[in-house]
Amino acid sequence: MSQSVDISFDCLPLRSVGRLDIPIDASPKYRARAERIKEAIETHGSHNTYYLYNAQCTFHLTNTPELGMVQFEFEGTVLTDTSDQKTQGSDLKIELVRETCDWLTAPASDWLAQCAARAVEVEFDRYIAAGDLQQTVERVQKLQAECDERGGFVGMYL
Repeated sequence: MSQSVDISFDCLPLRSVGRLDIPIDASPKYRARAERIKEAIETHGSHNTYYLYNAQCTFHLTNTPELGMVQFEFEGTVLTDTSDQKTQGSDLKIELVRETCDWLTAPASDWLAQCAARAVEVEFDRYIAAGDLQQTVERVQKLQAECDERGGFVGMYL
């Protein structure tokens, strides 16, 4: 049986963003996403913060996809504890994009959007538990070790 909530996303650890300048020849779509990432870093910092994009959350309210499906797209920041082991909160822009639920009302839609934010936080904990952040942690530890070996400098202008 399929799950009642399907969540998918791409994840960008904000600590991996090296430069905040946007190329002059960037497409409007790329420029807009880069601006949102820059704003996320300015708002939440770059440590223990992850930017989720190309993301959606789909609720299945009945056992058939033709009836009772409510789908949201979302983008934004997830914040974790200092050890990157537990989600502490999120700052997501959530938008209803599709539904096959003729009884959906505006208050119900708003409530489901709030549920989507909670569901994403739960799913991000599952993402952590699956080890997908372990590669990030190892990369950061390696970078920190290189930085320490070089007296605080890893590369030019750092």
